[in-house]
Amino acid sequence: MSAFIQRIAGEPGAYQVVLPDLVATERLGVVLASWFGANDTITLSGDLGAGKTQLARALIRAVAGSADVEVPSPTFPIVITYEFTRGRVVHADLYRIVEDEELDEIGWDEAGDDALLLVEWADRAGGRLPENRVDVLLLLAPDIGPEARIAVISGHGILAERLTRLHVAEGLIDSAGFGKADRVFLQGDASSRSYTRLLLPNRSAILMNAPPRPDGPPLREGGVPYSRLVHLAEDVKPFVAMDRALLAQGFSAPLIHAADIDAGLLVLEDLGQEGVAGGDPPAPIRERYEAAIAVLAALHARPLPHTLHVAPRVERPLPAYDVPAFLAEVDLMLDWYLPSRGIKVDGVAREEFHLFWRGALNAVMAEPPTWVLRDYHSPNLIWLPSREGVQRVGLIDFQDAVLGPAAYDVVSLTQDARVDVPEQLELQLVGQYVKARRQADPGFDVRGFARSYALLGAQRATKILGIFTRLDRRDHKPQYLRHIPRIRRYLARCLGHQELGALRGWYEAVLPSKDLNP
Repeated sequence: MSAFIQRIAGEPGAYQVVLPDLVATERLGVVLASWFGANDTITLSGDLGAGKTQLARALIRAVAGSADVEVPSPTFPIVITYEFTRGRVVHADLYRIVEDEELDEIGWDEAGDDALLLVEWADRAGGRLPENRVDVLLLLAPDIGPEARIAVISGHGILAERLTRLHVAEGLIDSAGFGKADRVFLQGDASSRSYTRLLLPNRSAILMNAPPRPDGPPLREGGVPYSRLVHLAEDVKPFVAMDRALLAQGFSAPLIHAADIDAGLLVLEDLGQEGVAGGDPPAPIRERYEAAIAVLAALHARPLPHTLHVAPRVERPLPAYDVPAFLAEVDLMLDWYLPSRGIKVDGVAREEFHLFWRGALNAVMAEPPTWVLRDYHSPNLIWLPSREGVQRVGLIDFQDAVLGPAAYDVVSLTQDARVDVPEQLELQLVGQYVKARRQADPGFDVRGFARSYALLGAQRATKILGIFTRLDRRDHKPQYLRHIPRIRRYLARCLGHQELGALRGWYEAVLPSKDLNP
């Protein structure tokens, strides 16, 4: 059982945290900020001076990622709203609320929309608190110390399960030797996973929180959900299997310090924060991109198993990156990006789109498959200068790995969705890769690789146009739209390959001309 948060015997769903001083109170705020966010509600109750505003202040600063953010008490304004990169926080103090009508005057029922809602004196809201919430009761504990508090935390509705996960995670952290670590929430990727850095004076680790992902609604074709059709990981087992496989091959994947595989919780080696791109705006660091392309050349030149191991007697056959998966991904452009541009595609145009893509993919599908890590680009590559050779590049975020064409990961790196890769550097890196592959295998098909590179670059750019638009329209993450012009340039570059003329013709007939002539 974790020393930090303990279950209260006889009270299902209730937990206790002993806070001996203000530092411990702030630490609780950071922990809560790591687990709760947009559309969640946390109520803070207790007597005057119990520390409600102190806890709220720590939580808000943790969401902001800065200890310097001013967090005044909302007693007089009643509601204060904060806009941070991670999302919106609404801090409410209902101490001065007497009648229900006063809640209507401050727009109470919409206050927590798309925000983390923190509520002090929540009893003044009567029955108008959300059913899904976490209640934190702060009690003075003078027998422990003058600043000591005891926090009693209980979850309601769907947040009760998340509070249970928090408890399980803290137990796992404690078992890995990081129970006393400071927590720093890390801004994650576009998925449902979240990450927290665990900091001790002389070492650190990463908590990966990857709850099992339920299937989404079925797609048109065959009634199969998108995540299953494109082989996205639905739990943490694929990550564990590929992590162990990469380590066995001598690459720098994170060691697993502790794991609760069924819960989707891992305590991982912290590979650090130094990436392969740098500056503002970020730009590729040539030496590091060269090291990253060398990793791919070394990986693709060797025979690799098609079945991996999660644990003894628990196997993970790698799924094939097949034509139905590629087609489902390019459909994202039709379903999200084109409508955002005011373009509707009828059934005939969609069938033509699939026909051209199936024909173009035939040659790629005939290539010997290798491991495709699938998200091999700057956010997922860590620079490790103290290591040597291929181990200088740390690898993360490979849970969606599949068996497929080698060119996919190469173009993921050299046409980085989030970083401008100059065309001259792109050509140099591809040349470096081809040279290394030919040295390992004189029969390496350079022309075939060039065609696959262009085709898979076009496929990936097409998919990403849809994904980034969906992140804006459906998930309210407009920050991804700034990358759209870059993706359009990559798409135009790839469709310019001489053997992709028929496919380019479809794009030219449907997309606005400036999309392919940026």
